[in-house]
Amino acid sequence: MRPDPIILLPPAISCALGDGLANVREALFAGRSPGMRQSDLFSPGRVLTLGHADTPLPSLTSFPIQQQSRNNALLLATFAQIESSFLSLARDIPARRIAVILGTSTTGIGESEAAVRHYCQTGNFPEGFHYSQQELGSPSRMLAEYLGCKGPAYSVSTACTSSASALISGARLLRSGLADLVIAGGVDTLTRFTIAGFSSLEAVSETICLPFSANRRGINIGEAAALFLMRRQTDADEHTVALAGWGEASDGHHISAPDPEGTGATNAILEALDRAGCAAADIGYINLHGTGTQHNDAMESRVISRLFPHCPASGTKPLTGHTLGAAGAVEAALTWLTLTDSDNRLPPHLWDGIHDPNDPPLSLIKPFTRAAEPIQAALSTSFAFGGSNVALLLKTT
Repeated sequence: MRPDPIILLPPAISCALGDGLANVREALFAGRSPGMRQSDLFSPGRVLTLGHADTPLPSLTSFPIQQQSRNNALLLATFAQIESSFLSLARDIPARRIAVILGTSTTGIGESEAAVRHYCQTGNFPEGFHYSQQELGSPSRMLAEYLGCKGPAYSVSTACTSSASALISGARLLRSGLADLVIAGGVDTLTRFTIAGFSSLEAVSETICLPFSANRRGINIGEAAALFLMRRQTDADEHTVALAGWGEASDGHHISAPDPEGTGATNAILEALDRAGCAAADIGYINLHGTGTQHNDAMESRVISRLFPHCPASGTKPLTGHTLGAAGAVEAALTWLTLTDSDNRLPPHLWDGIHDPNDPPLSLIKPFTRAAEPIQAALSTSFAFGGSNVALLLKTT
């Protein structure tokens, strides 16, 4: 007998598509993204296309200095979208039974960058700077303390699979009985550090990225936050979305390149299908990792064409940018929106339509496509440096 599904309540999201479910839903299916624009703010002298989250940010001056960062401000602004739902659910749950698990990779690096520049100019670090602002546990600790949650609170940092793994960690806490309510997701903000790092790998595209195109040139980096309230299924849960399955695998092929044959990616997907009790034919939509880099796209197209030869799929990073540690949660939220869309709309795959003949073709979704019937199960894939592979399987209940 399979355990009860883990329910994913309506998420909070802030990204280049907009703020909140209603705005993001309409922008996603229309294939437009107001936050995807060119800037050299984080790469002086080189204009790049970046995914900006134009979310009004709250002041954190009342918070401890260690928690004051743009990253945490975006997290708090995004959480506000689901704060009333959280307070309602948490009313009858002991604080020690509420967990906060977040994925991140940048935390307060932006504050450290500014502090180092100030130090180089003056010989002193500025007032209001504390090294702990960039500590990876800062987002989860800040949110847990703000809400008075006393259960497990920690961050996951596995590069681009971070927040997908955070959702899995939340599901495991619920399944094991260590928590009754979990806030899980991820947050990352734009910094010079990450953009310079990916630029040094020659993996950044100056124009909108083109996943799976013969003309692809690399990624667009973005910023975002996405959060889910997660709990075990109850008798009242009908017409909701569950995290029905998940899979994780590590192939350790290379520090920054995926295994060309996608062994770890395949294993993660098969594990997700098995845990959910689904066959490949049950999947009606796939949100691809789709970075627009040569190696990732080649690997992913091999894996997906082999396992799901005719399944509608799209890479949504041309609409959000690659939001790094937040990407898994962001794309899970977009998959959630797909499963709950009353018009059966599918997220478009935006590219130039020029298929790379070296890669197996995929069933990439054209703009304004609708499914013939409601999608009942969907997959979201995330892959990361160090050979980390994660697959999330969402299903309607």
